[in-house]
Amino acid sequence: MRLSQMLFYTLREDPAEAEIPSHKLLLRAGYIRRIGSGIYAYLPLMWRVLQKVSQIVREEMNATGAQECLLPQLQPADLWRESGRWDTYTQAEGIMFAFTDRQERELGLGPTHEEVITTIAKDTIRSYRQLPVHLYQIQTKFRDEIRPRFGLMRGREFIMKDGYSFHRDVESLKKTYQDMDRAYRNTIRRCGLAFQAVQADSGAIGGGVSQEFMILADAGEDEVLYTADDKYAANVEKAVSLPPDAKPSPFTTYEKLETPDSETIEKLCKFLKCDPTNVVKNVLYQVVYDNGMTVLVLVNIRGDQDVNEVKLFNELTALAGQYNAKTVLALTVPDAEAQQKWAAKPLPLGYIDPALPDDYISTMKNVAPKFLRLADKTAVELKNFVTGANESGYHVVGANWDEQFDLPPGVADMRTASSGDRAIHDPSQTLQTARGIEAGHIFQLGTKYSQAMNATYTSEQGEELPFYMGCYGVGVSRVAQAAVEQSFDKDGIIWPVAIAPYQAIVCVPNIADPQQLETAEKLYAELNQAGVETLLDDRNERAGVKLKDADLIGIPYRVVTGRSLSQGKVEVVERSTKKSEKIALEQVVSTLKQRIDAALEH
Repeated sequence: MRLSQMLFYTLREDPAEAEIPSHKLLLRAGYIRRIGSGIYAYLPLMWRVLQKVSQIVREEMNATGAQECLLPQLQPADLWRESGRWDTYTQAEGIMFAFTDRQERELGLGPTHEEVITTIAKDTIRSYRQLPVHLYQIQTKFRDEIRPRFGLMRGREFIMKDGYSFHRDVESLKKTYQDMDRAYRNTIRRCGLAFQAVQADSGAIGGGVSQEFMILADAGEDEVLYTADDKYAANVEKAVSLPPDAKPSPFTTYEKLETPDSETIEKLCKFLKCDPTNVVKNVLYQVVYDNGMTVLVLVNIRGDQDVNEVKLFNELTALAGQYNAKTVLALTVPDAEAQQKWAAKPLPLGYIDPALPDDYISTMKNVAPKFLRLADKTAVELKNFVTGANESGYHVVGANWDEQFDLPPGVADMRTASSGDRAIHDPSQTLQTARGIEAGHIFQLGTKYSQAMNATYTSEQGEELPFYMGCYGVGVSRVAQAAVEQSFDKDGIIWPVAIAPYQAIVCVPNIADPQQLETAEKLYAELNQAGVETLLDDRNERAGVKLKDADLIGIPYRVVTGRSLSQGKVEVVERSTKKSEKIALEQVVSTLKQRIDAALEH
């Protein structure tokens, strides 16, 4: 492609809207163009990148025997109500674009396709003889992000490959899950990216087992915790660990003490001259279930630890049945305005004790009359601890469970694992931290959707049984931007060879020089004929502009037909290393072809 004929523009300054390097560079280099909040056009260079990522994904998926299809983006609300997720996606998470058509039918733009694919399987797969079946698609998805940001990282529409498999039993599901684990590793490796596969929370998709594939980058939204022995890695939302040992309590006798101006752990420990590991912290939450029921939740946790709200959300979802509900719509720390709606009297915030009386809750319709009491394991293990006295300005010390306070009935891991914690699989290993961008996620869904939607097959014994299902997603447009976030410098993008829009660019410093232009034209034609995807910068621009643009757009190899022509050579610069060398004209094509082939095989 000739740049003189291409829709091509670059910017010298960072756009004000862009926050992270990859977003700035994709805008500056003319890869994407903002159309609205979280909505971007993919311009010609970007579309080539996306096609290359898609093709790698397609090849790896096809190699596992998966079949490509295309599913509708418009989805009837009835399907989502059947699975029980309509309220979750339109109210709790609020990420679905939902609307009513002219016939008063409710529809949504697909953020994911479990309901659609399950309906297809229900209608078309009858017998165990047809199983397993694995279908996938590559298409645009839609999510109404509260705060679209970071360009393609968190947009309101994006390109994604999503796949779904159907099985007769868990063993078959696990085999396909392992196939997808290998396929995803191969995909990201072939894209030329460094990544980490981690245990993950399944979120609104559901299922008991899931794994994320994180492209490592300093600007990643997710924190990854891992051990140096490569035997453990998890998203911080899912990670488990051994917390630091608690310090011996300085208190041996139970008593109530005045602790003025000690509403925080830091102030309390300074006043009492104790360690945060000696304190039971009591954190109040408010959960709203999908049937409208509000429940007040009191979580006990050790003073030096933080509640992992994803783990808490999952615990509360599991307890939904106790309140005749199916799922959680909202989980918040109730502020003063929220407390006014249900509190019978002012709460001693900062001084709450583990036995906060239920009479703090007003008798109201749709508000549970009792606190749901949960304890993290770190709190349960404490002896002679410090905690609130349910009176502002006072705490108790030397307290113990089953003496001064009843141990809550719900005990679970609800703490946030941190860098430096000891690993559970080997306490000699400590958790280390890295930032990552979620590029892929695979799930073992089990029978969650098939049972809810009555999707069954006939077994060998003639029984009607629900399908076991798997779900597998790769963010194609996210992979493309994550590649930029992982590899750039002060001059611009550094694309991996495998997904670069073009593999080489021939720059003509002076198009008025017949020898420079003729040589460039010849190299341009020969390189493309040899299978090296090549751009020709034949614009009537200064040489400095052309070289800066070549660096900015990140093409792996730059060929410059400049002064070296007098010696029968051209300058070849490798973008990733900036290594420059003079290569004889007759060797340019073979040299670049060899290097590019080697990079693609790596």
